[in-house]
Amino acid sequence: MPQPSYNNLANPAQLPQPTPFHRWLVLLFVSLAMFGNYYVYDSLGPVLDLLQNDLGYSNKQTGFLISIYNIGAICALLIGGIIIDRYGTKRALLLFGSICLLGAIVTALSPRYEVMASGRLLLGLGSEPLIVAATTVLAKWFKGKELSFAFGINLSLSRLGSASADWSTSFASPLYTNWQDPLWLATAFAGISVTAAMLYWLQEKRCEGRFSLGIPEQTDKLKFKELFLFGQRYWFIVALCVVFYSTIFPFRTFAIMYFQEAHGLAREAAGMLNSMMMVSAIIATPLFGLLIDKVGKRGLFMTIGCVMMLPLFLAVTYLPAGEPVMVFGSAIPLTLLLIMLLLGCVFSLVPAAMWPSVAYTVDPRRLGTAYATMTLCQQFGWAIVPPVIGFLNDMNQASADNIAGYAPGMWFYTGLAVTGLIFALLLWRHENRGMAQPGTPTQTAAEHQHPG
Repeated sequence: MPQPSYNNLANPAQLPQPTPFHRWLVLLFVSLAMFGNYYVYDSLGPVLDLLQNDLGYSNKQTGFLISIYNIGAICALLIGGIIIDRYGTKRALLLFGSICLLGAIVTALSPRYEVMASGRLLLGLGSEPLIVAATTVLAKWFKGKELSFAFGINLSLSRLGSASADWSTSFASPLYTNWQDPLWLATAFAGISVTAAMLYWLQEKRCEGRFSLGIPEQTDKLKFKELFLFGQRYWFIVALCVVFYSTIFPFRTFAIMYFQEAHGLAREAAGMLNSMMMVSAIIATPLFGLLIDKVGKRGLFMTIGCVMMLPLFLAVTYLPAGEPVMVFGSAIPLTLLLIMLLLGCVFSLVPAAMWPSVAYTVDPRRLGTAYATMTLCQQFGWAIVPPVIGFLNDMNQASADNIAGYAPGMWFYTGLAVTGLIFALLLWRHENRGMAQPGTPTQTAAEHQHPG
């Protein structure tokens, strides 16, 4: 049965607002759900070399395991909002969390490539709508009450899930004697997501009729006829979004194996090094958000971020790794550490300026379509790049015995970074011209519907 509208509850306006205890409990449950979700997605990176060594997968095959997630996400984004609207957030959160759990189980179940690919497809079908459902939950419980802060905490804890997947090479190192055990650990983290979704269901059920939960912002829906109403500036933002995430996320997924083979790092050190990008982003994201809110000039900050990113992939390829320094018990080369910390700053700065820019660019009545289109395009780009990198690595026989074979892939990332810089410069030029900005600088749930 569809969930009844809150408009049908008796005298909802007369009910008190949720207490801080209830709201922060909701934030805890939703953040735990997202923590497990992000962990499961990033659990593939630390086992890529094991999939190749134990199961004989090629770089191209492992690249497709990454991108098939996005194919599932593209399909799910077209219908996920409808399901959330029709059946309510508590049902949607549990449904999509359960699909993620099923995807994690199938991924770890069998060495057959087709089975593993099916698991990653299921994960894509569940993960992106789960993010939308979690965003909708927070918009409902925190609207007008620390909404921005709640979203920031949620995003930081989500990224902590990504960092934990990298740290698993250290705290769960005995599992990395084979490809399967680390994926079963990821399945356990997916179980945390489902458990948190169940706890949220109970929490909302308890509070219905006792508190005024309000009516959340309408979930983003894609209205194709409105695409022709968006101006050039909007499409520059979309293009930057596609190129930026298509560069960052594939690099991050392949990075652990790259650090092992190209720089001779142990798995634990490679995982710790990869996590430094997320650690940097967790710290820098709220700081950059405050700075950009205060200063404005989003086009300038996007350009600065793209300029910072431009040399990093070539630096990680050609610069000496540097003397090792101890980071949480792992010996990490200093140069590589600084590069990953800078990449984390870029990962904070560009999105902090990019996503809110849409609200200043399009008519507020079309924000839902604008953000849904941007997210959908992002998934298409994100799906294409990993198989390309895998193909380049295979074609050039990249391995620990042929480190130079990784260079073409790094040049490809750099080419994407150059393309992103071009779009950022176009946006900055529009900003300097003082173009009319029909949208209002409002904080909306849609601003936070992205994986980064």
